[in-house]
Amino acid sequence: MPDGIPVVGAAQEIGRAGILVSLRERIVAFAASRYARDAAEDLAQEVLVVLQEKYSHLDRLEDLVPLSFQILRFKLGAWQRKASRRGEYDAVSVEDHPIASETPDAHDELERRELMEKLSTGLQMLGKRCQELFRHKLQGRNFIEIQGLMGAGAINTVYTWDSRCRKQLLEWMGGRWER
Repeated sequence: MPDGIPVVGAAQEIGRAGILVSLRERIVAFAASRYARDAAEDLAQEVLVVLQEKYSHLDRLEDLVPLSFQILRFKLGAWQRKASRRGEYDAVSVEDHPIASETPDAHDELERRELMEKLSTGLQMLGKRCQELFRHKLQGRNFIEIQGLMGAGAINTVYTWDSRCRKQLLEWMGGRWER
C-alpha cells in the first residue's frame, strides 16, 4: 500500500500541472486581448507564480479559474498604473521631436550680442554713482553692503538710487529690457 500513495500524489501533480497549462493559455489569451503579446506572457507568468506560491492547496479547475482571473485583474491594474507612472502612454519618438541643442542658434546669439552692446553703451552713459552701484550689484553685493561702500545714510537712499539708475538705463536702451 505505501507504493500507492506516491502514485496518487504524482497523479494529482500531473492533474494540477495540466490544469495550470490550460489555465495559462486562457490567461495569456485574455491578457493579450488587452495588451501586447509579450506583456500578456509576463502577466500570465506572474499570475502562475502567485498561484503556485500562495494557492498551491487548490487543485480544482472551478477554484483556480476565478481566482486566477481575479489575480490577473489586479496585475493588469498594477501594470497600467506602472506604465502611467513611467509615461509609457505619453512617450514621444525622438525622431519626431529632436532634442534641442544647448548651443544657441545664430539668431539668439545675435540678439544677445545686440543686447549686450546696448547695455554697455547705456552703462557708459550713466553717471559715476549709477556705474558704481551697478558694479557693486554685478559683484553680488546686497543693498546693505552697497550702503556702507557708497556711504549712503539710509538703505532707502540706495533703493532710490537703484530705481532711478535702472529707469534711466532702460530709457537709453529703448524702453524695454528684451528685444
